[in-house]
Amino acid sequence: MASHRRPKQPNRARVTVLTATAAAAVALSSHSAVAAPAKPGKDEVKAKVDALYEEAEQATEKFNGAKEQQDKLEKAIGQLQDQVARGQGELNELRNALGSMASAQYRTGGIDPSLALFLSADPEDYLDQAATLDQLGGQQVEAVQKIQAKQRSLAQQRAEAAGKLKDLDATRKVLGEKKATIQAKLAEAQKLLNTLTAQERAQLKDEESRASRDDGARADLGNVKASGRAGAALAAAKTKLGSAYISGAEGPTAFDCSGLTQWAYKQAGVSISRTTWTQAKEGTRIPLSQLKPGDLVFFYADLHHVGLYAGNGMTLHASNPRGGVKYEKISYMQPQFGVRI
Repeated sequence: MASHRRPKQPNRARVTVLTATAAAAVALSSHSAVAAPAKPGKDEVKAKVDALYEEAEQATEKFNGAKEQQDKLEKAIGQLQDQVARGQGELNELRNALGSMASAQYRTGGIDPSLALFLSADPEDYLDQAATLDQLGGQQVEAVQKIQAKQRSLAQQRAEAAGKLKDLDATRKVLGEKKATIQAKLAEAQKLLNTLTAQERAQLKDEESRASRDDGARADLGNVKASGRAGAALAAAKTKLGSAYISGAEGPTAFDCSGLTQWAYKQAGVSISRTTWTQAKEGTRIPLSQLKPGDLVFFYADLHHVGLYAGNGMTLHASNPRGGVKYEKISYMQPQFGVRI
């Protein structure tokens, strides 16, 4: 007779545990896939870092402009303060002379009441009363008028100095903001570079060094030789090949882009301004097709980068914190025009 016994049921607790464990494993695997995105490769990191360097350079040129403005304001304020100090000394001498005149008048028979009032506690207010002059003698009138003129001059100089001090405070605020922006961009770039392995960083450095050497060789193949002050500026810049790029640096051991061009032309006996935007307005603007060695070359639509044309389609420039001062094809960037100093 066939057996009708019910088949043995699986242990429900064991099934539940196994099911839960499998589900957890699947969930954990899925979570891990989301939480750990693919690590960016060397080329992707380089592109992102270059973009951050460009943003930092834009802030650097604004920083340079604010720094130049600060220097001008500090110089102007110093000159005004010197003028005020000298003017105050001259005013004191005029008052002393008028006092001596009053003393002599007193000794010879009394002092005019109006003059006595003028020499009292608040002569500035009294000077504004023009009617007073009608009560004084000719010599006294001349002395009082000189004091009035000197007081007006001092008041104007003090007001001008106060205005420049206010501008200086605003400029220093801009300097602080731009410096913070630069530091943040460079820190972000370094953080990205740190994601690369030591081998990848070495490869990147080797590739860039090789490219710079090749670009330098191409520049030397140019058949148009530099001459005059442009040639002297280019020759000076060549002595700084390999120097570091530091935001705001003007040489002689480190540079940013406009710092290098300004320094190079200074060695040639020519003074040019500090920022890319002001340098672009100096000299004569020329199309890229007419560039000669030593001419300034400006890059990007907002002109935040500049280099010296080195011949054969190459520029010599302070590139970025990773590349420093080096040769590079102008076509690698976005050349706009040249300027012949």
